[in-house]
Amino acid sequence: MNSNLTHSYMKILVIDDDKAALKFIREILKHDGFNVLTAESGYKAFELLAQNPDVTTVISDIIMPEQEGIEIIKNIKSEHPHIKIVAISGGGKMSPESYLHLAHAVGADATLKKPFGYRELLNALRYL
Repeated sequence: MNSNLTHSYMKILVIDDDKAALKFIREILKHDGFNVLTAESGYKAFELLAQNPDVTTVISDIIMPEQEGIEIIKNIKSEHPHIKIVAISGGGKMSPESYLHLAHAVGADATLKKPFGYRELLNALRYL
């Protein structure tokens, strides 16, 4: 089965202030046939969501300078409850697990601790 046929209906928005992480995730998803948009801030993400009502999934970092991922998740879930969210974190002042637990509590459908690999990312999306 061609993975492009199974994933082409999913449009994924990836939000991360780390350009290297954004590129890594985008490349994995594009290679597997997903339609991918990227944003380096919550503000840019909401612009893209307004322009792309067909986004089905958001992958968002939790620790970002302009707008925290927790706030982004809350806003997306209130404005676009149908969108599935995968929260990602490498930690900060608290452990990554603490941030991810909080993300789950405010509406994330799945969580991933950085660093994660190709298979972990695709499995998280598969089980949304």
